[in-house]
Amino acid sequence: MKLLVFAGSSRAASFNRQLANATARLARDRGAQVTLLELGALDIPLYNADLEAQGTPPDVIRLKEVMLAHPGWIICSPEYNGGMTALLKNALDWASSPVKGHPEWGSNGIRPFAGKVVGMLSASPGNLGGLRSLGQLAPLLRNLQCWVAPQQFALAQAHQAFAADGNLADAPTQASVQAVVDQVLMAAHALHPDHA
Repeated sequence: MKLLVFAGSSRAASFNRQLANATARLARDRGAQVTLLELGALDIPLYNADLEAQGTPPDVIRLKEVMLAHPGWIICSPEYNGGMTALLKNALDWASSPVKGHPEWGSNGIRPFAGKVVGMLSASPGNLGGLRSLGQLAPLLRNLQCWVAPQQFALAQAHQAFAADGNLADAPTQASVQAVVDQVLMAAHALHPDHA
């Protein structure tokens, strides 16, 4: 099963990027074909309809293509001021916007999203683990016709959660992340057997 994993942060020492990397390793151990995407590496400006009218940036098309190609996703969402990051929201806004006149992306903005199985994770040094960002992300994904996995996990005290090799440091945390991965892979296999 093809699985897309990405974090809503571009910060070098981001806990959510660390979590995305650890999650990708767990998913590969389950036999998934994982693409680890760095949103910050894409050249995607702040969404503006006037800018879009001048032409959709090539990296937005690339993002749409990567999303479409993967039946299952894991999103690691940081929490800024009780909500998701501008980087993550901006990427989703661009990816869901039709590309005027484009033969593949011209008429259906939700095409990269519809029917995708999405697991949500978050990480924060605080006690809630970024949970409030997931509360914002879930309805946005459902509005785009994603199937949001009921299993989710918010990693609290994230500054203590990773071993020197980048893996999750303790078995209970690893099991919680693994549960999200397993549910996404199971549901993606059920909904998209042609991608298995």
